Amino acid sequence: MADKTNNQSVVHTENDAVRALPSNVTFHNLIAKNKRKSVLLMLAMGLLVIVIGAVISSMLAIYATRGEAINLIPSAITGAVIASIIAIIACTWSFYGGANAILRIANAKEIEKKHDPQLFNVVEELSIAAGMPMPKVYLINDPAINAFATGRDPEHGAVAITTGLRQQLTRDELAGVMAHELSHIRHYDIRFAMLMATMVGLIVFACDAFWRIMWYGAIFGGGRRSSSRSKGGGILVIVLMVVAILLAIIAPTLAMVIRMAVSREREYLADAGAVELTRYPQGLIGALEKLGSCKHPLKGANRATSHLFIVNPLKNALKGKGHELSSVLRTHPPLHDRIARLKALIQ
Repeated sequence: MADKTNNQSVVHTENDAVRALPSNVTFHNLIAKNKRKSVLLMLAMGLLVIVIGAVISSMLAIYATRGEAINLIPSAITGAVIASIIAIIACTWSFYGGANAILRIANAKEIEKKHDPQLFNVVEELSIAAGMPMPKVYLINDPAINAFATGRDPEHGAVAITTGLRQQLTRDELAGVMAHELSHIRHYDIRFAMLMATMVGLIVFACDAFWRIMWYGAIFGGGRRSSSRSKGGGILVIVLMVVAILLAIIAPTLAMVIRMAVSREREYLADAGAVELTRYPQGLIGALEKLGSCKHPLKGANRATSHLFIVNPLKNALKGKGHELSSVLRTHPPLHDRIARLKALIQ
C-alpha cells in the first residue's frame, strides 16, 4: 500500500515529466474535446467534397460554352448537389457493407465463449459497464500484437484480436485493449472512420477524373477555344482554371491529412473511453508498451484498414521508432504521447 501511495504522489508531482495535461483534466474532458474536434474535421471533409464538385462542374460548363464565363453559379450549385448525392450513396453502401469486408480482409474468424472463456468474460464485463450489447468476438491467427473493432453501431459491433495479443497480455492489459476497442464502437468511431474513408476515395476519384479530362484536352483543347474569352469573361475563366488545377493537386493530400487527423483524435478518445470503463489506466498503459515493442507486422492488414487497429500494423510503421514518430500523414498518434496522457489521468 505504501508503494502504491508513493507512486501516486510521484504521478501528481508538478515536475513529473510524463504529465501531458493539467491536473484538473479528466477522461470526460478528453472525450468532449475530441468529439468537438472530430465534428469539425468531418464538416471540413464534407465542405471539401462540395467545393470540388462545384469547381469541376463549373469547368465543364466553361468547356460546354466554349470558354464563355456564363451560368457558372447554377453550374457550381448543380455540381455541389451532385457531389453530395454521390457521397450519400457511397457512404450508405459503406455503412451497411463495410464491417464484413474489413473482417474478411483481416482473415478474422468468429469464436464462441467455449473457445476462450476468459476473453469473453472480459468483453462481457466491459460491455455491461459501457451499457452496450455484447459484440461478436473474432480471432486473427497472427503473432503480431494488435486488435481492432468494427461495426456501424453498438448493435452490430465486433472486436478482433490477434493470437499474439491474446498470448502476451495480462488480464488487466487485455481489459485495457478491449475497453479501447469497445469505446470505438460506443462512440460510433467505426461508422465515422468508414464515412471518412469513403469521402477521401471520392475526392481522389474526382481529382483523378479532372486530370484525365485535362489530359485529353476536353477543357484546354485548342480547337474548342473561343475568342469570347477576351471579351469580358477571359480573366474569370483563367482564374477558375488555376483554382481548379490547384484544387486537383492539393485536395487529395488535404483529404488524407484530414482523415489522418480524425484517426489520431479518435485514438485519444478511445484511450480516454477505456479509462472510463476500466478505471485502471495502468492496464492500457502496459498493453501499449508491449504493443510498441512488437516488431511483427500483421499479414492481413493494408493501408485501407490500418487506421482501425489500436496501433499501426503495417511493416513500415514498425521500423525503428515508427510508433513514436509524429506526422500529419500518420493514422495513429505517437505511443509515448498516448501513454503520457493516460498517466496524466491517474488519480
